[in-house]
Amino acid sequence: MATTRGRGPGLGPAPSRQVGQRLAQRRGGGAGGRALGARAAPPFWVVRASGRCERGVGSGGAAAPRREAEAEAETQAREVRLEPGSAPGGSGGGGRMSAEAADREAATSSRPCTPPQTSWFEFLLEESLLEKHLRKPCPDPAPVQLIVQFLEQASKPSVNEQNQVQPPPDNKRNRILKLLALKVAAHLKWDLDILEKSLSVPVLNMLLNELLCISKVPPGTKHVDMDLATLPPTTAMAILLYNRWAIRTIVQSSFPVKQAKPGPPQLSVMNQMQQEKELTENILKVLKEQASDSILVLEAALKLNKDLYVHTMRTLDLLAVEPGMVNGETESSTAGLKIRTEEMQCQVCYDLGAAYFQQGSTNSAVYENAREKFFRTKELIAEIGSLSLHCTIDEKRLAGYCQACDVLVPSSDSTSQQLTPYSQVHICLRSGNYQDVVKIFIEDNLTFSLPVQFRQSVLRELFQKAQQGNEALDEICFKVCACNTVRDILEGRAISVQFNQLFLRPNKEKIDFLLEVCSRSVNLEKASDSLKENMAAFLKNVCLGLEDLQYVFMISSHELFITLLKDEERKLLVDQMRKRSPRVNLCIKPVTSFYDIPASASVNIGQLEHQLILSVDPWRIRQILIELHGMTSERQFWTVSNKWEVPSVYSGVILGIKDNLTRDLVYILMAKGLHCSTVKDFSHAKQLFAACLELVTEFSPKLRQVMLNEMLLLDIHTHEAGTGQSGERPPSDLISRVRGYLEMRLPDIPLRQVIAEECVAFMLNWRENEYLTLQVPAFLLQNNPYVKLGQLLAATCKELPGPKESRRTAKDLWEVVVQICSVSSQHKRGNDGRVSLIKQRESTLGIMYRSELLSFIKKLREPLVLTIILSLFVKLHNVREDIVNDITAEHISIWPSSIPNLQSVDFEAVAITVKELVRYALSINPNNHSWLIIQADIYFATNQYSAALHYYLQAGAVCSDFFNKAVPPDVYTDQVIKRMIKCCSLLNCHTQVAILCQFLREIDYKTAFKSLQEQNSHDAMDSYYDYIWDVTILEYLTYLHHKRGETDKRQIAIKAIGQTELNASNPEEVLQLAAQRRKKKFLQAMAKLYF
Repeated sequence: MATTRGRGPGLGPAPSRQVGQRLAQRRGGGAGGRALGARAAPPFWVVRASGRCERGVGSGGAAAPRREAEAEAETQAREVRLEPGSAPGGSGGGGRMSAEAADREAATSSRPCTPPQTSWFEFLLEESLLEKHLRKPCPDPAPVQLIVQFLEQASKPSVNEQNQVQPPPDNKRNRILKLLALKVAAHLKWDLDILEKSLSVPVLNMLLNELLCISKVPPGTKHVDMDLATLPPTTAMAILLYNRWAIRTIVQSSFPVKQAKPGPPQLSVMNQMQQEKELTENILKVLKEQASDSILVLEAALKLNKDLYVHTMRTLDLLAVEPGMVNGETESSTAGLKIRTEEMQCQVCYDLGAAYFQQGSTNSAVYENAREKFFRTKELIAEIGSLSLHCTIDEKRLAGYCQACDVLVPSSDSTSQQLTPYSQVHICLRSGNYQDVVKIFIEDNLTFSLPVQFRQSVLRELFQKAQQGNEALDEICFKVCACNTVRDILEGRAISVQFNQLFLRPNKEKIDFLLEVCSRSVNLEKASDSLKENMAAFLKNVCLGLEDLQYVFMISSHELFITLLKDEERKLLVDQMRKRSPRVNLCIKPVTSFYDIPASASVNIGQLEHQLILSVDPWRIRQILIELHGMTSERQFWTVSNKWEVPSVYSGVILGIKDNLTRDLVYILMAKGLHCSTVKDFSHAKQLFAACLELVTEFSPKLRQVMLNEMLLLDIHTHEAGTGQSGERPPSDLISRVRGYLEMRLPDIPLRQVIAEECVAFMLNWRENEYLTLQVPAFLLQNNPYVKLGQLLAATCKELPGPKESRRTAKDLWEVVVQICSVSSQHKRGNDGRVSLIKQRESTLGIMYRSELLSFIKKLREPLVLTIILSLFVKLHNVREDIVNDITAEHISIWPSSIPNLQSVDFEAVAITVKELVRYALSINPNNHSWLIIQADIYFATNQYSAALHYYLQAGAVCSDFFNKAVPPDVYTDQVIKRMIKCCSLLNCHTQVAILCQFLREIDYKTAFKSLQEQNSHDAMDSYYDYIWDVTILEYLTYLHHKRGETDKRQIAIKAIGQTELNASNPEEVLQLAAQRRKKKFLQAMAKLYF
């Protein structure tokens, strides 16, 4: 920066230009003159100090002597005091009181009175009053309130003869008031903790600037260019105080601040708060620009080897008497309050450390500097001791900083013994040494030095790493969880859910480790009785929760268990275990291993059954069944696994087979084949079905046809999951087999409904509309509801391009779906004789249930068919009378506009169906703009405006190459744009509303202007002005910001309107190109916001 530094940023209300220039030259420029030099002085603000402001003293002449200031103050004092003998409403003292007034006066005078608060002007009248006031135990007003009042009165602007506001005059009265403010701060020993807590940034900035002025800061020199060693001690100390405050304010501004609850809205108060906020931001901006200089000044202060002195009330009085004295007593090494070198360095180190730590978020290398400064602060505090009056440091906060630095920048020369457990844990986590983390946690169970929340956060971090695929951490997670659980038990907390989950399957290693942790976490000689009782209860509960006797014996025979539990308690525990299992004996060794027992026939059968469950090889299955039937003829082996399921329409035929081996083989082959098909293991399913077909062909034509049907379904699934996904048409042989199935009229053949569904869906997905509309046999339409539904869908799709009068099939399809969605009603007479109406959700009036229709639709993938079905249900949804916001869809005009009996339709079920269908359709093709608009309309109708905007924007993005091309007008219709406008309005994004109003065919200026008038907007506001291309809206914005006094935002609007491409004289093509470019950028910005 080219500007020099001295006065510091923003002197509250701005002084006159001449005074500002003089102070800037004296102290090196600074931010005060630059930020506020030419502005009219705003009112004086107080953020945290709540002192009462008395009526101000009028401005005197530029050279008024002190007696004139005193006379003026005395005049004001008379205005607010009553003369002796005068009455509030009478003249002189001749009036008489009434009887009631006399009684009231007597009652009032008997109460103790609160002494009146000393007014600020009384300190002008009596020089010694300030010291007397400050020596009181609880002075009223408080010292910080006095600082506010003195500076407020000293900075009040004046009004000249032309009624123009002028900066505060630099007269003797104002200089005395500023001196009084400095004396109060000197009484507080310039403690920045007290001053920052009670004074706002502008007030404290003004106070420290006055300190710099009175401390004779050399003019025209930046602080960083001064040699502090050659300056007078009080001057050097003033510079240090100012720069310490500068970096402390920067650090403090980076912390989140809880907003105070606003009181009743008052325009004047809100304007003052807004002006104060802007002034504070200006000061912070300049402080941050000059932060590097402040840090260099403080670093240079650490090299000083001499004691410094800070102004006291006495030295300030001497300066007031002899203002020209430069090398007298006030500037000598013995004047003022002595600040030892160690105290100064300690405070500066702490402040520098906080500044470096705050900068570390953007530059991690700076953490090393912060660590060095914080640990140097600790050393200096140890040297100084508790006798320091100037050095006030929060040692708990310092300890927290040191711990954080140990974690972020571990010292290379530090041993593990010197580090805190907190730092050791972080170092182990960073290096992946998780076993040491467990050791630290076990040791901490004795000391309780680590917070429980920190231990839980470490466990969560390990869980996350384990879930990301690091299986080696599973054991570590259990060990850390066990350590935390023992800590919880010792402190009387409940066992965590994580421990119960990890201990569901205990083993010897887990039991051993748990016992080790318990033993090392309890010092039996020093532990309290309550701690021992908690540990004993925990071990008892662990025993009661175990089922394996071997693990129970491990715990019950452990030394800790025997020590903590008395003989009676152990005996009672054994009795409880015996009641649970009569064979429990905690004193015997584990039983012989299972594998040491000689194999018997039952063991061999069990092993073969296990192989039978796992095998998917048809020939191996046959061989196992032959062996099993050779061992025993009493078992039904198709019941071995309850996972073997065969449809009920088939099970009767299969279980009717007389030969037991054949029955088991057919049942198991079909069950395993169906299971493999369900999990999409189509190759094994085909092998199993082929073997079953070969087997049943020999003895059962009925089962042969069943297997052919199942193999057809398997081939359909195989094609749909394979080449069908890439759009390749199925082979003609498969289509012929599907037709053959649909036309099959064999009697007594058990048929599964799902095969008919899949076949009709298959024909619709591959656009076999000719067959479904013209060639399907008539008996199929009467007997198979899915064929009937498929025929209506195919005919409707086929007739879409035709005229309205040819769309009779659309009406037929409408009537079929309305019947399916209708509810049947029953009349029932109650006990009181009244007849009530009962509605059934699943109507039997239609050709199928609504759940069956939904299941069938979810087998479709053809976009046109799905669009037709969605359009029908959307129209049905919109027919109801209480709909406020219609949902839009393609081809919605082909459906009837009314229903004869609205009460018969279950519109709640229709709404649920629409949502499910849209969700399914978007899972098939998430880039279909028509379906995306339907989803957006659904969210809009249900008041989910953010989600609605997401889908409206996605619909535009998919059909415009992410808005790099123009969105087709049939996608972003006026209705869609108006709904987007309403969404933004209800989300309080009013600038987005104004921009979207330009997208309409006729720009909606009324809505745009109304939205721009809103001040409580939750969007980027003026950052969006570059996206406005309508000059009328930009002109209105310019006027609006000028009216509000928002200069910065007005300049942004003027810059936007001044772009040459928006000139009204440009050709229409240029204006259209400018609008299109802004549309593109705005929609892309919206997409980033809502996607």
